[in-house]
Amino acid sequence: MSKDTIGVGLIGSGFMGKAHALAWNSVGPVFGDAPRVRLLHLGDAGEELAARKAREFGFERASGDWRKVIADPEVDVVSITTPNKFHLEMANAALTAGKHVWCEKPMAPTLADAEMMLAAARASGKVAVLGYNYIQNPLIRHIRRLLDEGAIGPVNHVRIEMDEDFMADPEAPFQQRHEAANGWGAIDDFAVHPLSLIAILFGKVARVMCDMSKPYPTRKTADGDRDVEVYDIATILLRLENGASGYIAASRTAWGRKGRIAIQIFGAKGTIAFDQERMNEFQLYVTSDRPTEHGFRSIISAPHHPPYDRFCPAPGHSLGFNDLKTIECRQLIGRIVGEDSVGITFEDGIFIERTVAAAGRSFQEGRWMEVE
Repeated sequence: MSKDTIGVGLIGSGFMGKAHALAWNSVGPVFGDAPRVRLLHLGDAGEELAARKAREFGFERASGDWRKVIADPEVDVVSITTPNKFHLEMANAALTAGKHVWCEKPMAPTLADAEMMLAAARASGKVAVLGYNYIQNPLIRHIRRLLDEGAIGPVNHVRIEMDEDFMADPEAPFQQRHEAANGWGAIDDFAVHPLSLIAILFGKVARVMCDMSKPYPTRKTADGDRDVEVYDIATILLRLENGASGYIAASRTAWGRKGRIAIQIFGAKGTIAFDQERMNEFQLYVTSDRPTEHGFRSIISAPHHPPYDRFCPAPGHSLGFNDLKTIECRQLIGRIVGEDSVGITFEDGIFIERTVAAAGRSFQEGRWMEVE
């Protein structure tokens, strides 16, 4: 990487691949202080698909073999947006080749795989971060500031519910997300987002108790019904290292819920409530108000919640999912050039993976499990 230019490679061109491409294309115009980004090499399954997506996304060249992206000497950073089961091989190959890595969550389907990814990142000395963009919301950053300032006093309980309905239809066909090769299901494909928010807002989880279920044990394929190998619903009781209690409830089969991550934070002097479906506002209740005015107030995102101001000079005009990805991209670049940055590195992500592993063991053994 030169002082002024970052060469980017992208593996995978689906929904998340496009989100990464949009972020790489937007980060310069939005922030104005990043090195120039050069979109060099896109890899996907098949030359024709890769070439078409490279044209759409603005990459200079394309390959039907992801290894060619990593081998490209001009590529400095590799975005990995493939299914979970490929993360280990691709991330380790990129790190071994001396590339920085931006890998979508979750880190890997198993804790053993995640540990190997962490070892490769440490050995390489390169920046390796995970794709947790919800933590980049300017309002989540502001909530963290309020907690640090003691606005609601010591936190004693946290609840996070994450629900979507993309698997709610019992007649929907079997897909790769139903394969055990990609992990447990709801707790690692899904509940890692709430765990990333806990990591940013509060720190580590000390112990967990988990239950999981399969609302639809089989799904249709062209050859007949196939057993669903993972769990689409999970509930995790947890105890944070700071002593607070809490739980995470996650469902991929919740009709009517589209992108819900509902957070409630209860403190000795107030409450904070946030819902990702209304990601440009949160609610604050503080006991310091006069009793005659006690009630939740709505805080609307605005330029004084940086880096909202980089996108729009007016309050209440709303950021979106891909804007958070652009913020995440800027934080990655900042880490690469030696700035302080917000994000979940492989070093941070391993604690999320250990929490997931502990939750899985808890479910299997029917008891509380320490997060090691």
